[in-house]
Amino acid sequence: PPTAVCNDTTIYLNASGSADITAADLDGGSFDNGFITSRSASQLAFACSDLGANNDTLTVTDDGGNTAFCVAIVTVVDTIKPVAICQPVTVQLDASGNATLTASQVNNSSTDNCAIATASIDVTSFDCSNVGANTVVLTVTDASGNSSSCSTTVTVQDNIAPTAICQPVTIQLDASGNASITAADIDGGSSDNCGIASIAASKTSFDC
Repeated sequence: PPTAVCNDTTIYLNASGSADITAADLDGGSFDNGFITSRSASQLAFACSDLGANNDTLTVTDDGGNTAFCVAIVTVVDTIKPVAICQPVTVQLDASGNATLTASQVNNSSTDNCAIATASIDVTSFDCSNVGANTVVLTVTDASGNSSSCSTTVTVQDNIAPTAICQPVTIQLDASGNASITAADIDGGSSDNCGIASIAASKTSFDC
């Protein structure tokens, strides 16, 4: 029989998540006293499910029909980064003045030649100081550790109206028959999830 000599090899997945070899790629110098007429391998096509080391059997046949085999290590590697795709998001503050955001809300179907393993964002919590437009970065990573990022705008809104609380006030007219108040005089502790910006009264001057 011939003498089968294997050659370990490393291959890289393409953008479609596949890679192919030939039996000759596994042959590290097989020989025979006559001629080797054919070579075959137990696996020629590889995909994302084959990432890492794989045993691949090389079989060589000589001109007398004799065969021999050896086992080569085919290491499948993925070096292609995912494509990060972001989308804008609007979030509303709650009654406590807070809002949270997840990576899935920002992720707009990011893709990879194999699959996205993890997705994360650099900011997940917002409060009253963030009302308006905020820049958030999404990072997606595949199973091989390749990653890419994109940024988007997260608009934080406060749609909760304040709670107006009034209190009664008694005032005395002066010698000219006039009296006045401020809005604060009739405020009995109005509140808001983000704070009161201004208060006003419909009437502040009084007379006889």
